Amino acid sequence: MTTSVLSLTKRGSYFEASRAPRYSLVFALPLLLAYEGLAAVLSGPGHDSQVRNGADVLMKDVFIAVAGRHGPLIFMAAVIGISIWFVSRDLRRSGQGLRPAILGGMFAESIALATIFGFVIGTITVKLLGSLHVLAITSTLPEPLTHLGWTTRLMLSLGAGLYEELLFRVLLVSALAAGARAAFGWGTRGAGAFASLVGAVVFSAFHYIGPYGDPFQLQSFAFRALSGVAFSALYLLRGFGITAWTHALYDAFLLL
Repeated sequence: MTTSVLSLTKRGSYFEASRAPRYSLVFALPLLLAYEGLAAVLSGPGHDSQVRNGADVLMKDVFIAVAGRHGPLIFMAAVIGISIWFVSRDLRRSGQGLRPAILGGMFAESIALATIFGFVIGTITVKLLGSLHVLAITSTLPEPLTHLGWTTRLMLSLGAGLYEELLFRVLLVSALAAGARAAFGWGTRGAGAFASLVGAVVFSAFHYIGPYGDPFQLQSFAFRALSGVAFSALYLLRGFGITAWTHALYDAFLLL
């Protein structure tokens, strides 16, 4: 009895702490550093200098439109500054530091989730559409990018985990949920379900836009929409950090 109670207490402490900003945002920091570092290296001569994650380009373009060539720098400063503020506030409120064991557990959890996501979502898509062809549509890398080297593919995978989750989950889903509560007077669950579904459709459609977008196929659209629902649910349950890493590792496993 005592062992069971202690086990539940420790498990509950891990799940609660790993969703907190002090862990979630610090856990996502290596994704930001690795993506931006690879992007900087690959922007040199002889590399795929024009290739970036679409969500990254979209958000930075907004800042470029407002602040000109300094837009990307202002964007990065805003992301880092806001993250530091959230982490600092959470550290003060909790009165606790960061425990490496929890960060290690978050990484192990992300690997496990990334491993099962493709199979589970692919199986559900097959059940809905009745086509085994969909099982081959697991890579989110558009066909025009299949010639790229593994470092560029890795960079795109990391960017997808970081910036697509920031854009489509943190910003879009949160905005849709707030709008639904204000416009329709829905509760948290109803607004969250609405935002997750609409956000998933937008997330899937995003992969068919632009010069590197895929040609539209119902199977791949459904697969990505279901992925969007899964990532939205994961974001609501486990927070930004684990969701971003799960998405990045999921893409990396497939693309590499």
